[in-house]
Amino acid sequence: MGMHGNPLRPLGVVTLALLAERSMHPYEMYQLLVTRNQDKTVKLRPGTLYHAINWLDQAGFVVATGTEREGNRPERTTYAITDQGRAALRRSVVSMLTEPQEEFPEFTVAMGEAHTLPRDEVVSALRERAAVIEAESVRGAAMLARHDQSGLPRRYLLGGEFALNRAQADLAWLNSVLADIESGELSWDTPIHITTEENQ
Repeated sequence: MGMHGNPLRPLGVVTLALLAERSMHPYEMYQLLVTRNQDKTVKLRPGTLYHAINWLDQAGFVVATGTEREGNRPERTTYAITDQGRAALRRSVVSMLTEPQEEFPEFTVAMGEAHTLPRDEVVSALRERAAVIEAESVRGAAMLARHDQSGLPRRYLLGGEFALNRAQADLAWLNSVLADIESGELSWDTPIHITTEENQ
């Protein structure tokens, strides 16, 4: 874990960060995360959020401060962050900011082995991927602009900015590879002869 140690999973981090703003109940947290587009940065379903809060509660990072009932809806428990929770949040965010994680995206593997497919199939698949990333980038940029106009301080939007920047960098690289394949600069059909130490 390195010097700082990271006691929390990503969903735990975003949950504690919300409770560091104010006490709230899980449904309200869920709505806020969706509104702020954070359902794009962490795996988020109502069930997983309740599970995370349960775990944070058992770990002593949050505490239930009361329940409320509106009309005939089920009771909603409000949670608050504890001092231990604030310390865990701080440690986790510092650790995640400082230490690059070894991630293993499937796309990296697929690009490494794309040479096993016919050229046209690769071009078609990459075009499709580029179109999806482009559509998501347009949506992401529009959402960031909306939040910006709503007066939400930029520091709350840095996660979304980074995700958008990453998507745009991916898109630029993809388009340049597509252009190289299509122009023939990146040759596809030439047979290769790999010489290894063993058969020399």
